[in-house]
Amino acid sequence: MDIPEQQTERVRLDRPVPTDAPGIFAILGDPRTVEHNPSELMGDEAQAAELVARWIRHWDEHGFGYWCVRLPGEDRIVGYVGVKRMTVRDRPVLNLVCRLSPDAWGRGLATEAVARVVSRVAAQLPAEVILARVRPDNLASQNVVAKVGLHRDPALDDDGEDGLDWAWTNRDLP
Repeated sequence: MDIPEQQTERVRLDRPVPTDAPGIFAILGDPRTVEHNPSELMGDEAQAAELVARWIRHWDEHGFGYWCVRLPGEDRIVGYVGVKRMTVRDRPVLNLVCRLSPDAWGRGLATEAVARVVSRVAAQLPAEVILARVRPDNLASQNVVAKVGLHRDPALDDDGEDGLDWAWTNRDLP
């Protein structure tokens, strides 16, 4: 699934490169973007550089991962979105993540970016379980994942670093 760039009507998704660290720090260094996951708050750009390096390694190992979100024609990163391999409750899943800067909120950009990722994964890795872990009080993220076709899957609810994470998946449930 090694697709370095994706374009939708209003967002461009680029495979991360080391020089993206300042843009990622601008997002994860802002307490508003991690309100529901405060353990993700970054204190300096070096942490962002380490994170971006992990994203790049994931791409190199698996051919997919997190994309940096930009508006068409702009270089500034307004967020990141994508999937990574992980295990939840002894089950391999593709963990779906989306974070946008506050100035990009409320415009449908998260839904557009997440929809592109989910459709791409479903088309190219149809047997994989896509899992979005969403805090129970994060209604905006719950709305996004519901709009792209994921549904509550309580069997995969799990405790994260910041408390209970509700599972939203593409699994067929009884």
